[in-house]
Amino acid sequence: MGPTAKRDASLERPAVTGKLSDRVYDYVLGQITVGIYPIHSRLPPETRLADQLGVSRPVVREALLRLRDDGVVASRQGAGSFVMRRPVVDLYDYAPLGSIADIQRCFVFRIGVEGEAAALAARDHDSEGLRRIVDAIAALDRVIEDAALGVEEDIAFHRAIAEATGNRFFTATLAAIQSQVAVGITLNRNLSLIQPRDRLLRGQEEHRAVLKAVASRDEAAARHAMRLHIENARKRVFDGG
Repeated sequence: MGPTAKRDASLERPAVTGKLSDRVYDYVLGQITVGIYPIHSRLPPETRLADQLGVSRPVVREALLRLRDDGVVASRQGAGSFVMRRPVVDLYDYAPLGSIADIQRCFVFRIGVEGEAAALAARDHDSEGLRRIVDAIAALDRVIEDAALGVEEDIAFHRAIAEATGNRFFTATLAAIQSQVAVGITLNRNLSLIQPRDRLLRGQEEHRAVLKAVASRDEAAARHAMRLHIENARKRVFDGG
């Protein structure tokens, strides 16, 4: 399916499957992304959106609340909700339709879990654990030189951090959500490949910052570096940063 077909799909009434507020979130975000609701424009009232999409007002309200939390819309008392920013249009060329809300949630979940994993890896890693992280960084360097996608290599880096904690529950958690993590990483790296090379290099420098903090056994710096890396990855996907 080509980009045009995907963007046209975002204008359709959302399918009534999965969590309804997720579908409303994806639908409104899609309308904003393709410019149906331009920046600074006012969204339709909750009642009109509810009628248009065949859902209740509380469902619409929940979706709009999450859009506000993501900084996409803002509420003005007595005036309604207004569009504050528009995600990159290319997002819908690569993201599975109906998945945007869950991709956002997965990034938020990873910030918490992987930030703590990096801190523990800094405290508890052994020489073998550190070697695996270094090897993962080297593999990602080769990916960048070859202009390859590198999803498996990126996942391997994050897995190496989890393994370096010596706590099997971190590795088990990442394994349990690997398919969801892979969607976010694939999306990020696909979007990076169509942007100037500097975008990929920034991501790799963030990986190196995590490695440096872990190698130095600086727990706070490792936690901060990993949290910053995943938040920046989220921004690169949704904001084009």
